[in-house]
Amino acid sequence: NSITISFRISLFCSNFAKKNTKTMQNIIITFIVFFTLRLLSLAYSIRNEKRLLKNGAVQYGKVNSLLLTLAHVAYYLSALYEAYISGTTFNCFSVCGVLVMGFAYAMLFYVIYKLHDVWTVKLYIVPGQRIEKSFLFRTVRHPNYYLNIIPELIGVGLLCNAWYTLFIGLPIYVCLLAVRIRQEEKVMKKLLEN
Repeated sequence: NSITISFRISLFCSNFAKKNTKTMQNIIITFIVFFTLRLLSLAYSIRNEKRLLKNGAVQYGKVNSLLLTLAHVAYYLSALYEAYISGTTFNCFSVCGVLVMGFAYAMLFYVIYKLHDVWTVKLYIVPGQRIEKSFLFRTVRHPNYYLNIIPELIGVGLLCNAWYTLFIGLPIYVCLLAVRIRQEEKVMKKLLEN
């Protein structure tokens, strides 16, 4: 009888471990899909940067752009690592994270669509640059930051159940983003005056 109970416990633990491994795989696969989308947007940004530079664009906030890039990568890796060490399973928070990230990436690709040839992850201004005045840009200042990046990072934190990353990493990132927004406001003000 005790052998049967031991066997059942062992079987339960084995199945539970397999299930946890599989659900961690779901988190990793989802993570990779969204990270790949981010890399595709980065490739598009690099293509635009090269063209903008040929047209006389000037980059502003170089140090902040570098810090934002490093913070973005660190946030992603930290969330994934936190999920791994805590044995996170794909749960209701993960599903919410996928939904939030889906929204964030829909906004990213809509912003890229609207800004098209001037969209970059860095802050470039080309002489005579057009100002996007569509409904979204009139309604939400800096939609790429408020409707893409911040929700994206929240979604990553939820996907991975990475509470330390979310509650420590996100405020740090938002501080860097606030600097970027001030830099962009200053540059855009000059553009609007011309």
